[in-house]
Amino acid sequence: MTTLKSILTCIDFSDRILSTMFGTNGVRGIINKDFTVELVLSLSRAAGSLLGPGLVGIAKDSRMGGEMFTQLVTSGLTSTGCSVVNLGFVPTPTLQYMIPRLGCIAGIMVTASHNPPQFNGIKVMGSNGIEISRESEKQIELLYHSNKFKIADWDKIGQVTQYDSSIDVYLDGIKSHIDIEKIKNRKLKVIVDSANSVGGLVTPRLLRELGCHVVSLNSQLDGTFPGRNPEPIPENIKDLALAVRATGADLGIAHDGDADRATFVDETGRVLWGDQSFALIASRVLAKKRGSTLVTPVSSGRLIEDVAQRASAKIEWTTVGSVDVSHKLEEIGAELGGEENGGVFYPAHQSVRDGAMTAAQIVEL
Repeated sequence: MTTLKSILTCIDFSDRILSTMFGTNGVRGIINKDFTVELVLSLSRAAGSLLGPGLVGIAKDSRMGGEMFTQLVTSGLTSTGCSVVNLGFVPTPTLQYMIPRLGCIAGIMVTASHNPPQFNGIKVMGSNGIEISRESEKQIELLYHSNKFKIADWDKIGQVTQYDSSIDVYLDGIKSHIDIEKIKNRKLKVIVDSANSVGGLVTPRLLRELGCHVVSLNSQLDGTFPGRNPEPIPENIKDLALAVRATGADLGIAHDGDADRATFVDETGRVLWGDQSFALIASRVLAKKRGSTLVTPVSSGRLIEDVAQRASAKIEWTTVGSVDVSHKLEEIGAELGGEENGGVFYPAHQSVRDGAMTAAQIVEL
């Protein structure tokens, strides 16, 4: 088998100028224009060359081309000697939760998160479920541009299996951190807008199991996103706000395309910005443990500073991007992280953005 060391030894990086493929959250592009079959196959071979050998978990959201790109990722990884366990249609945080529990060395999610429907992409995670470091991203890019990959011998090509119980395990994990009886006693009516993607497979079910009466909007998987744009910002979730007011619901919840974020609508139909929901959850966490540490990017507003100050909490600031928040949470052992876009990180569950976990924490308030 070709080794990573032999590949890196052969690559001359001295004068190489690389365009950055990885953005703040993975690699994304317009399907069959920027994000092509050739790119995904080579990028997967590069990831397998760097991260393998071992078992890699993969999954996808409802976007167009998801199955095509999942097959390409599988082919690229197995050609380097990695084995693959396919979780199918699940949210990004479900895959991230399952990576360490299935003994995976890494994970790859086929998603473009909140981007318009013509986009797809991939996120690469490490063995702890957190997206890989910026340094590892650079190494994958170097391997990609070198076009020199590990090539497994014929009898060392990776195997492919399917795992169908990830949502069950994931939801049990969320419920272990939540006061279920408290929520059941509140008898909440909640409307969930899943943006025709994988959030509809988890959050409505979770809330029903927590005792809420749930109404679902845009719950059918459809990569054209006919219900609304998958970015859950106020102008895209007007129908949800109207539905909350019209039905007398207590709460509305809107996910992005891969359900790692959640935006909330109160009983009056008012949309809460991400820093507001983060502040609400932070107040709950800090009430239990004053003097804790919060992690948030420099793009966050003044509100979270006020919450931290009242609870004698410390704030660790990071550059913009969920990857940086996750790694800082792990580095310092902080109790909570959050972003102004609705991403909330609860390390007692996992140190990544998790839309369903965020929803459970809000209905518990």
